[in-house]
Amino acid sequence: MLKSVSAENLSDVEIKKLLQRPRIDFTSILGTVGPIVEQVRQEGDAAVRQFTERFDKVKLDDICVATQDLPWPVLPEEVARAFDVAYANITAFHEAQRGADLSVETMPGVTCRRVTRPINAVGVYVPGGTAVLPSSALMLAVPAQIAGCGTVVLATPPRPDGSITPEVLYCAKKAGVTHILKAGGAQAVAAMAWGTQTCPKVDKIFGPGNQYVTAAKMLLTNSEAMISIDMPAGPSEVLVIADEGANPGHVAADLLSQAEHGPDSQVVLLALPGVDLDAVQHAVQKQCDELPRNETARKALSHSCVVQVRDREEAARISNSYAPEHLIINVDDPESWLPLLDNAGSIFMGRWTPESVGDYASGTNHVLPTYGYARMYSGVSLDSFTKKMTVQSLSWEGLQVLGPHVAKMAEVEGLEAHRRAVTLRLEQSS
Repeated sequence: MLKSVSAENLSDVEIKKLLQRPRIDFTSILGTVGPIVEQVRQEGDAAVRQFTERFDKVKLDDICVATQDLPWPVLPEEVARAFDVAYANITAFHEAQRGADLSVETMPGVTCRRVTRPINAVGVYVPGGTAVLPSSALMLAVPAQIAGCGTVVLATPPRPDGSITPEVLYCAKKAGVTHILKAGGAQAVAAMAWGTQTCPKVDKIFGPGNQYVTAAKMLLTNSEAMISIDMPAGPSEVLVIADEGANPGHVAADLLSQAEHGPDSQVVLLALPGVDLDAVQHAVQKQCDELPRNETARKALSHSCVVQVRDREEAARISNSYAPEHLIINVDDPESWLPLLDNAGSIFMGRWTPESVGDYASGTNHVLPTYGYARMYSGVSLDSFTKKMTVQSLSWEGLQVLGPHVAKMAEVEGLEAHRRAVTLRLEQSS
């Protein structure tokens, strides 16, 4: 059963403590990950092969292969169709995120522009531990394909025979992945960051993963590998806001859809007046018992809760403070809530929008900030795979107008060479 409390009886500090996520002990994890990262740096493919045999019990011949050299996998028709629909929707939504380059004449003769370029080489991590997630291959490779990234390395743990899960391979080939790295965990992240004899070095690494994957990403982004990452990540989570019209079975299913991700996941229900909490608790228990991953879900439920709230404003305030990865608004007139909501990775509006549609095929991206990082991070988008360059150009007339101001500012800051770079031009043409 989910712990149930009333917000009316709690202070903001007490609510924050109640909703505290399961702690991630990165100090001890980094002690394990650090040597793996360094060994991959030193030994390349040999280290990846060694760690894959140790952790995944798989002996590999090829570590990293060109996707074009692998045959298209044969999937059941309905499975291929499902991924085709997801691919089309994800492509449509991310294509629509293209923006025109910007050009502004800030003053006569002074033009400032901003132009977009793809990140040349990216790595995308597709988990394959407790659950294989081919949907993550689409979520990450499709925007890379649209952005025009020249090299896309997809890392995923191999199956016992050393092959790649067919659904992951299907999505990878469909979305234009150039290389497949048959490895998971910290060793895969390190291989993409440093580059190996067969794995290209990338500039940015994306994707969800366990605590070891996350620790490796965070460690390497502050190393000589010179990479960036999509965002810090923690366990999956959902916050559901429900009113008296919400179907208890639907609410329970939405909570469990995240609880089944992992034992360290967290789910929260903010229940408005009139919600039948006994019916919700009963539905959670019944549905949980029926899940193949019921033990995992039960562990997640043990540090999850129901908070009874008095009104919309209180619910929005608690939600914004928690900053959930997924936020479900299962109420009448959900659109009226949107102006009140500031912090969430992705929002699911109304009675007929389960979080699952965003995980798979609505078109939005499911790689989202967790652990409260939605306060300052956005989910993965087309922009994540590009960088912006600013460009400025001055005419002689523009330099005459702007130059004296620049020279004076440089003088104030005591940077004489900066001042002269302007004044010498002005004197030469005077």
